[in-house]
Parts: sequence; C-alpha cells; structure tokens
Amino acid sequence: MFNTLTDSFTNAIKKIRFHDDEKALTKALDELKKNLLKADVNHKVVKELLAKVQLDTKAKGIGKEQFLEALRIGLYELLEIGGSKGFIFASNPPTVILMSGLQGSGKTTTTGKLALYLKNKQKRVLVVAADLQRLAAVEQLRQITAQIGIELYEQENCSNPVEVVTQALKYARSKIYDVVLIDTAGRLAIDHELMNELEAVKKVANPNEIFYVADSLTGQDAIKTATTFKEKIGIDGVILSKYDGDSKGGIALGLSSQVQVPLRFIGSGEKMEDLEVFIPERVVNRLMGFGDIEGLAEKTASAIDQVAAKKLTKKIQKGQFNFNDFLEQMESMKKMGSMSSIMGMIPGMGNMSKAIKDFDFENSSELKNIKAMVSSMTKKEREDPELLNNSRKQRIAVGCGLTQVEINRMIKQFKNAGKMAKKFSGPKGMKDLQALMGQMGGAGAIPR
Repeated sequence: MFNTLTDSFTNAIKKIRFHDDEKALTKALDELKKNLLKADVNHKVVKELLAKVQLDTKAKGIGKEQFLEALRIGLYELLEIGGSKGFIFASNPPTVILMSGLQGSGKTTTTGKLALYLKNKQKRVLVVAADLQRLAAVEQLRQITAQIGIELYEQENCSNPVEVVTQALKYARSKIYDVVLIDTAGRLAIDHELMNELEAVKKVANPNEIFYVADSLTGQDAIKTATTFKEKIGIDGVILSKYDGDSKGGIALGLSSQVQVPLRFIGSGEKMEDLEVFIPERVVNRLMGFGDIEGLAEKTASAIDQVAAKKLTKKIQKGQFNFNDFLEQMESMKKMGSMSSIMGMIPGMGNMSKAIKDFDFENSSELKNIKAMVSSMTKKEREDPELLNNSRKQRIAVGCGLTQVEINRMIKQFKNAGKMAKKFSGPKGMKDLQALMGQMGGAGAIPR
C-alpha cells in the first residue's frame, strides 16, 4: 500500500548509506525531494519535511542512522498533525457517525467497510440509507449490508433525508444499537444545495463524529474538497478510499497537516475487510520498511478464533493437519483482507507485497482448484489424506475436472505445507520462521 513512498525513502537512504559528509546528505535530500514530489506529496509539505530532516541530521552528526532517525521523527510529526485519536464511543449509546463526501468518492462502500470494522469490535451497528439523491445508493447499501450481516434502516417512498434520519435514530435507541452510521448524499461537485442538506441532517442527527471520505485517486483535489467540507459543516476525520489504486500515494503524507484534521482510516483494497486504522507510529514504521507487527496481530486476532487456533496448533504438532483444516484457514485468511496489505505489515517483506498485489484469495485459480479437489473428496478422505491412493485420485480428478497430475501436485504441496507448519509450531519454530523471513525479505529491507 505504501510501496511508492517506501521506495522514495529507500532511494534517499542509499545516497547516504556509505558516506557521512554534507555532500552525501545533500544528495540524499535531493533524491528524497524528487521522489516525494513525483509521488504527489504537496510541495510545501516536502519543503518543511526536508528542512526538518536536514536540521536534525546535522545536529546529531551526519550519518545513515542519524538520517534515518531524523526522517522517522519528521514523518511522525507530519502525520500526527490534526490530533490523531482512536475511535471514541458515546457514553450514552448510540454513537452517531455522519458519513460525508462527494459522489463517486467511495463513500457508500466505505460506510459498509466501517460497519464491518465496528461489527468485528463487537458493536451492534445500524446503517442508515440517507443518500436519497443517487438512485442506486440505497440498493447498493442493501447489497453491502446483506453481505456483511448488518441491519439497514431505509424508508421507501420518502425523499426527505431529515425524516429518514429522525426515525432511524428513534429506532436505534429503541433497539439499543451501539453505533449508527448515516450514509449521506454526495454531488459531483460541492454546491449550496448539498451543504444545506448536510447541515439539516447534521442538526437532527447531532453526530458524535463526522467523517469525510476522500478519493485518493483525485490527489491534491481531495485535500481541497476536505478543507471545504471542514469549513462548511465541520469534520472530525478523513477516510482515504481507493488508496490501493493510487500508484503515487503521496496524499496520505500531507493530508493531516493541510486539512488540520486527523486521517482516521485508509481503504486498502476492494473487499469489505480492507479498511485499516491510520495510526501514525505504525504507518511511519511501514513507510520506513519496518513493518507493522501490532497491526498484523490485530488483523489476525479479529479473523481467527483463538480457541480454534489452539486446537489447530495441537493437530499440526501431531501431524494431523487435514484438508478440512486447510479450507478453514483459507476462509480465515480471506477475512484479513488483501494479501499485499498483510505482507506490507511484515518487517522486510514490503517489497514482496508488490509482486503479489493482485493476489486474491477468492479469485485465485490455484485455490479454486484446491477447493474443487477437496469438494470431490469423501468426508474420510478430507480427514485422512493418507487414504488417497491412485484409484481415489482418479475419481477425484474426474469429479473436479482436473488431471491426475494436477491432483498429485496439489496433494504433494499440501503435505509439504503440513510438514513446514509442524516444524514452525515446535519450540524453535519462531526462530526458524524469523530466519526464513530474513532470507526472503532481507535484501529488500531498508537498512537500520
């Protein structure tokens, strides 16, 4: 997700890696300036960041470590501007959140993503369809909420969003919901009618927070429109949508400082699970190539049942990992979001996320073939892969439309994966895994 920006810092660090004089520092800063501007970071933001990095590096003595530390601190101070904060819930539920943004920004999809995020935090969420301007908005919310198992409040034959929100809040209080997410109308551009409608909805909703959804693909224009929304109706935070599709990514660096509100979430993919909390310390670590172990742990905890995980670990240690276990783990991995996002959180593995950017658990042809193969097995065969002799493999191949050669290859891969899992689940497993990760990702990591 931060590949372009991380490459910018990597290229700059190379300029100072083996030298410790002012000439090397100048080259590193010039390289950083060139790459940040190319990544669509605002020129004022770039100028301020470089000035601070230069001053701090010189104060501590020019060198690679000093430059890295100055850059890390400069980035953190830049990203925390606007008052970074966690999610705050009202003491008297429901917590009301107003979702705002221009038409086409991904506001409705982001509302669904945020609803799922809150559901995974064990919150009862009600989504309110108050965008009555765009004909497809309500239907889109119906499909999204049905997909993620969230209740939708809508009123047919009603064209007044204020009335919809008023009744929705009464309903939410009577049913004791924790959070109410209100999807409001957008326009192709900011106009008085839009702002007047938002003001009216805001007045009756009395929201605890107002989020502005900004389309990353619009670059610096997203900052301008976010600033206008802040001035007109007041916003408490920005959510960047479609960030995975932004090849430059520089908007994330300057948004908080320019709009003076915190960047709260980033849409990191197309799936409902692909919404990440924006925490400056963690983002800086990822930008510098150091990964985000805390974020990865949170993703894992939300996707994997801990009791089931302990049972699975015992099965792996005993060499009893079977095809049913494999399919269950694939379903859990899907809940964690895009594979490239996960890889970017592992220290030293950021570069690998580029290679697998388009990998999709649901649409991977290899995983589809594995699922087809397993579906053609009997219950006993799934539970005990050792039963799979030639005649059984032939029957399975016919049943799933694959060749026996493909069946043999996938079964061999499965057995090898089981052996590796057993090795890593042992007492020295974590050390072995760290060593393997170091061999795979060490060459692409930023030197510390």
